[in-house]
Amino acid sequence: MQLTMTGEYAVRAMIHLSTLPFGTIIQISEVSKEWNIPENFLRKITAQLAGADLITSQRGINGGIRLSRPPESLTVLDVVEAVEGKIFLNKCLICDGFCPRDEWCQVHTLWEEAQVKLKEILSSKNLAQLAADTLKRRAEILEARQQTSAA
Repeated sequence: MQLTMTGEYAVRAMIHLSTLPFGTIIQISEVSKEWNIPENFLRKITAQLAGADLITSQRGINGGIRLSRPPESLTVLDVVEAVEGKIFLNKCLICDGFCPRDEWCQVHTLWEEAQVKLKEILSSKNLAQLAADTLKRRAEILEARQQTSAA
């Protein structure tokens, strides 16, 4: 399984929104520029995120997008599943009985265990944590660059 660019860009955009004070409206073009995401592609992604009620879209001169809920209540799993759909590492995990061997097949058990772990990891990280880590890391890099150029 590989996360598509849709999923990657959705997570990036949601982290960006999470770095702003909750309720702040920002234009899609600003997010696009900051994270190097093609603007038209990002518009399609934000429509999916709005459909999942993760963001709110506002039209007009002062329009843009904002988080629908506080970033502490949104996980990476929420974002990924909003644009990629439910995570299934193998067809046999889509529903019970899909595969006639699912009761005894150890490959099924392996995929099931991996899927559970992946979902646990993605749901353990909320957007507020990732936003804080992003801002901290950016500040560290900026400081290191300034020290290097001053030397």
